Amino acid sequence: MSYPARSRYGRMMTLLARFTPVLALLIAGCASYQPVADSPVRIGPPYRVKGTTYAPADQPGYDEVGYASWYGSESGNRTARGEKFRPKWITAAHTTLPLPSYVEVTNLLTGRTALVRVNDRGPFARGRIIDLSRGAADLLGIRSQGHAPVRVRYVDPPEKDRKKLRKGKPARQRPALTGEALEMQRARIR
Repeated sequence: MSYPARSRYGRMMTLLARFTPVLALLIAGCASYQPVADSPVRIGPPYRVKGTTYAPADQPGYDEVGYASWYGSESGNRTARGEKFRPKWITAAHTTLPLPSYVEVTNLLTGRTALVRVNDRGPFARGRIIDLSRGAADLLGIRSQGHAPVRVRYVDPPEKDRKKLRKGKPARQRPALTGEALEMQRARIR
């Protein structure tokens, strides 16, 4: 649609017509994020990535050792849960745990342990069991390494800790794994 270019009204309408689609996309993009909440919990149907099928399920006894990596350049992207990804928050991606869920992650090199909120899907790299946000990687001391051996254990934390994580803050500090208990977990990964 064109308007007479000579009138002020015509110039304004031409600009409005040009920028309306851009404004609509910006507004729709802002409205597309889900609020950070613990309900509803989503499990979802099986899905396939790079030739591997993953079947999300409720796994209250989940306790695995493997390798963690971290991600942070996806700032502003939407997580599988529909929330805005915030790299500094204490979050993670897991291939099959319900979204959201809470896990205790222990760095098996140092014994440092942290409570982490799972709100995304991944990692899809071979040999990795969890992808940590930059904030979680910093908290566990693995950011500089890029990846580290970890223990990931499904937990049901108190509401006070959940609330902190939903607001992007670390939960209360958890005791480090040391001595024989740490050695037992390290032996599981070999």
